[in-house]
Amino acid sequence: MAYTTESIQKFLETTCSLWSFPLFCAYLAMIVLSPIYQRVTSPLQMRPILIIHNFACSAASLYAMLGLLYGLSQSESTFQKGPSELMIPFFRIYWITKLVELLDTVFMMLRHRRRQISFLHVYHHCSMLLLSDVSYNLYPWPCIAFYLAINCFVHIVLYLYYGLSATFPDKSFPWKKHITQLQLLQFFIGFVHATIGHIYHGFCIYGIFYGMSMTILFSNFYYIAYVKGKNPSKSHQS
Repeated sequence: MAYTTESIQKFLETTCSLWSFPLFCAYLAMIVLSPIYQRVTSPLQMRPILIIHNFACSAASLYAMLGLLYGLSQSESTFQKGPSELMIPFFRIYWITKLVELLDTVFMMLRHRRRQISFLHVYHHCSMLLLSDVSYNLYPWPCIAFYLAINCFVHIVLYLYYGLSATFPDKSFPWKKHITQLQLLQFFIGFVHATIGHIYHGFCIYGIFYGMSMTILFSNFYYIAYVKGKNPSKSHQS
């Protein structure tokens, strides 16, 4: 497949036509304007809301993962293309969870935790918002469900951790570092699958580039947080 100016233009036109694109723009505008908000307000205490939000996201990811895995079990392979009517409802749930997870950033802003709104945090939430929209509305395929199911598993653990941390703020949970390792494993599996898919099944190469970008960003986070010993922030929700 040749990646010409026309193909890139089509990619951009498709992105801009997504239902989620206006929300994507509003999300970025909110982040840009967040310093102004912080100057004129006081931080809010939102512990009960955070507990509900995190456990709800974990439960939704579990439900979506089980549905996607069942759909994959009924498919020919994890490289199969073409819409799967069986999995479309779970693609929809996955997309909705990405909309809800934008509240992570809203809560950070309301609590005046702007330091946590890192480039990795913004890049991940923005890209997943658009990619989940594309997956549900254009490509509800088994080969895409493979990545979504893995990501759901990571989010089950991730939001469970944050839910427990919000519920028991004085208790230390030892698995924070292992969650980042799990995320890196997720990207490695996705990279291998996308590369095989591109070489032998005609997958789009953009998936490889996206996986590489996430691997680089999360590896940098892991190095800073756990090798150099700096404090990780809640900016690595993948």
